[in-house]
Amino acid sequence: MGEIIQPRRMFLWCMAAIYMGAFVSVYVQIPGLYGNDGLLPARWQLRYTGKPLLEQMLSSPTLLWLGPRLGLDTQTTMELLCLAGAALSLAAMLTEAFRDSLFFFCLWALYLSLYQVGQVFLYFQWDNLLLETGFLCVLVAPLTLIRGSRAVREHDRVTFWLIRWLLFRLMFASGVVKLTSRCPTWWGLTALTYHYETQCIPTPLAWFAHQLPVWWQKLSVVGTFVIEIPVPLLFFSPLRRLRLGAFYMQVLLQVLIILSGNYNFFNLLTVVLCVSLLDDQHVQFWLRRTDKSKDESNDSRLVSWLCYLLEVVVWSLLIFGTIICFDLQVDTTKSGISSRTAFTYHQFNQFLKAVTIPCVWIGVLSLTWEMVTSMFRCACVSGFMKRFGRMMQWSLFAAASAAMFAVSVVPFTYIEYDSNARLWPGVRQAYEVVDRFQLVNSYGLFRRMTGVGGRPEVIIEGSRDGVTWTEIEFMYKPGNLSAPPPIVTPHQPRLDWQMWFAALGPHTQAPWFTSLMYRLLQGKTDVTELVQTDVSRYPFQQQPPAYLRAHRYRYWFTEPKVDGSYPQRWWRRVYDEEFYPTVHLGSSFLESMLNQYGLKDKSSPRRVSNTTVAQVVRWVRSQVRGVPTPALIWTLIACSATFCLLRGLHAKKKDSEKTSPAPEEAEKASGLTEAAAGGSEETNEQQTEEEEEDGANTDEAEESEKDNLSEDEDEERMESDEKLDEKF
Repeated sequence: MGEIIQPRRMFLWCMAAIYMGAFVSVYVQIPGLYGNDGLLPARWQLRYTGKPLLEQMLSSPTLLWLGPRLGLDTQTTMELLCLAGAALSLAAMLTEAFRDSLFFFCLWALYLSLYQVGQVFLYFQWDNLLLETGFLCVLVAPLTLIRGSRAVREHDRVTFWLIRWLLFRLMFASGVVKLTSRCPTWWGLTALTYHYETQCIPTPLAWFAHQLPVWWQKLSVVGTFVIEIPVPLLFFSPLRRLRLGAFYMQVLLQVLIILSGNYNFFNLLTVVLCVSLLDDQHVQFWLRRTDKSKDESNDSRLVSWLCYLLEVVVWSLLIFGTIICFDLQVDTTKSGISSRTAFTYHQFNQFLKAVTIPCVWIGVLSLTWEMVTSMFRCACVSGFMKRFGRMMQWSLFAAASAAMFAVSVVPFTYIEYDSNARLWPGVRQAYEVVDRFQLVNSYGLFRRMTGVGGRPEVIIEGSRDGVTWTEIEFMYKPGNLSAPPPIVTPHQPRLDWQMWFAALGPHTQAPWFTSLMYRLLQGKTDVTELVQTDVSRYPFQQQPPAYLRAHRYRYWFTEPKVDGSYPQRWWRRVYDEEFYPTVHLGSSFLESMLNQYGLKDKSSPRRVSNTTVAQVVRWVRSQVRGVPTPALIWTLIACSATFCLLRGLHAKKKDSEKTSPAPEEAEKASGLTEAAAGGSEETNEQQTEEEEEDGANTDEAEESEKDNLSEDEDEERMESDEKLDEKF
C-alpha cells in the first residue's frame, strides 16, 4: 500500500464533521429527552452516593459527575458538553492544527459522557460505531499541540489499518446476520420489496425505489449480499486495484442507502471509514495531479501482467460464485434476471464456521505486515537518537494497535458461536474490562425485515372534550397521508425513531411512551418541540389536550395510477388496533403505568442554576430554538467546507506566485532567447570554429556542473531531512 498522508487528512476532517453533526443533533433534543421535564430525565441515571469522584467516574464514565461541582444541574451540564463538543469539532474542521489526538480524545470523552445517560434514545449501533471510530482517531491523529508536527509518521500505516479492520467487521457482520437470522425475506431475496416503505424514516426517493420491478429488487438483494460478505475480504488484498474496486462498491451501497433512507450520520460515517482503503496516489488522481516522484518505467512488465491476470481471476471468481450461489438466469419472459438462494442455512452455517477464524488470521497477517514495514521505515531513519525515538514511538503505537485488534476479535466472533468459544480467555477478560468505554462493539444491521404485512405506525390523538379527536402529527415520521417523506440526514430525530420501534410491539415494551403521553397532557413545551419545532403546527399549542389516546395503523406506499401519473398521496393506511387507551391526568391507568416504570418524579424540584455558565448556555438555547436541525447542521458544515476550500485556494495561489519567475527575470530570459535566436543566423564556419575552441573544455565543464549539482542536491536533502526531523 502506498503513502496514506492525504487519506489520513481526509479521514480526520470528515470525522470532525461527523462529530459536529452528532453533537448538534443531540443538543437540540436534550431538553425534551433528558431535561428535568423531559421524557427520561438524565439526572435519574446519576446516583450520588457520596463516593469519591474518581470512583464514580470509573463505575459510570461520564463527565456529568462534574456538574454539581460547577454549580450546574444535569440538563445544563449535558447542554454544555454538547456545545463544547460542537465547538471543538468545528475548530478541528477549520484548523488542521486542531485535528489532534488530544482534541479527538476530548470529543470521544464528551460523546461517551452523553452515551452513558442516553438510555434507549442513544443506544443505537451508529452511536457505538461513532464512539469506536472516535477512539481510533486518538491513535490515528498526530499530537500536534505538544510536538507541533502534522507530517506523516512511520507508524501511521499501523494505526490507520485499524480503521480498515473496523470497516471490515462492520460490513462483514452486517451481511452475515441477515442470513443467520433466518429471516424469510432475506433468504427469499424479497427484503427490498418491503424495506423502502417500512424503514424508520424514508426519503422521497424511497417511494420511487419501491415501484421498481420485483426482479430488480431481488437482484439488488443479491448485490447487497455480495458487497457485504465476500467483497470486504478484498480490503486486505495486497493488490491495490482490488482494494480500490472494493472501495467503490462500498461507497455505491452507502450512497444508495443515503438516497433512499434517513439514517442520520451512520452511512456518512461508513463512507468515511472507506477512506482507509485509499492511498495518496488515488487521491492525486481525483485531484488530476500526477505523481512525478514515481517512475513507472522501471516496473517489470511481467509482474504487472501477473497482477492484472490475478485481478481478472478474482473478479471472475466473484461473478461466477454469485451466479452459482444465487442461480442467476436471464428471464426472457419478464425481460429481467431471475434469482433465488441456491444454498441452505446449514451450508451457510458451515461456511461461516470455516471462514470466521481464517478472517481473524487474515487480519493478523495484514497487521503484522504493516508493523514490519513501519518498523523498517523507522530503522532507516538517519541518526542514532532519532532512530531510537522513532522506534520507541513505533513500539508504543504498535502495541496499542495489537491490543485494539485483539480485543475487537471478541465482538467480531459473536457472529459464530463456536469460533467465539475458541478464543483465548485472556482476550475475553480484556474485552470485559474495556466494554464500559465502548472501545469495540459488535455490529449487525437490518438483521430482520419488519413490516411484511404493512408498516405499523402509532398515531396519537388528542381531545379537549373527549368527543372530537385531532391527530398529533410528528415532524418526520409518517402520519399525514399527503405529507411527503422528509430529508433529515445527518440529523436523527430520536423520538421519531423510537416511535417506529414502539409500533413493532405493545406499549409495555416501550415504557418511555407512557412518559410521552404524560408530558403531552402536562403541555411541556420541551417535549412538544420534539413533536413539532414549529409550534404553530402543533394543534394544542394554546392549551394542552385533556385526553390522549393512541392507535396503530398499517401504512403502505401508494402506487402510480393506471395512466402512469403520480397519485396525490404518498401513503395509504388501514386501521389495525388500539395501542394505548384513553387517558387523562390523574387517570388510574396512567398513574399505574407511571408508578410501574418509575417515571414519576418524587424528588423535590431542583433549583435552576443561575451561574454565568448556565446563563450563557440558556442564551445559546434561545438563539437556536425553532431552527430546523438539519438546516442548522448543513449550514455549519457548508460554511466550514467553504472556508477550508477558500483558504486552500489562497494558499495554492501564494505558492504559485512564489514559484513563478519575477518580471525582471522573465525579461532577461526573453532577451537571452532573442539573442540565442539571433546567434543562430551565424555561418557554419563560425559555429565550427567556436565548437573547436570550446571542444577541449566541454567535458571538464560538464563534469564540474554534475559535481556541483550533486553537491547542491546533497545539501538540499540534508536540509530537508533536518527540517523533517525538527517537525517530528
